[in-house]
Amino acid sequence: MAKYIINKNAQSDGYHEVHNEETCNHLPDYQNRIDLGNFYSCTDAVASAKRSYPSHNIDGCYYCCNACHTR
Repeated sequence: MAKYIINKNAQSDGYHEVHNEETCNHLPDYQNRIDLGNFYSCTDAVASAKRSYPSHNIDGCYYCCNACHTR
C-alpha cells in the first residue's frame, strides 16, 4: 500500500490532483496537502477523494498516478 494525498489548490484547469506521496517528484507544498490515506492503487485513492470532495474536480497526477490521469 502507498500513502496518497490530494492538493488543496486546484491546477489552472480547475482540477485537484491526487499524488502518491512516496514516489512523486511533483508534490505540492506540505501546507497544501490533504492526507487521503493508504491505498493499493491510484484508482482507489482517486475514488476516495471524489467521495470525500464531491464538489471538486479530481484527477490523478500525470507523473505518479498516470493510470488515473484523465485529462
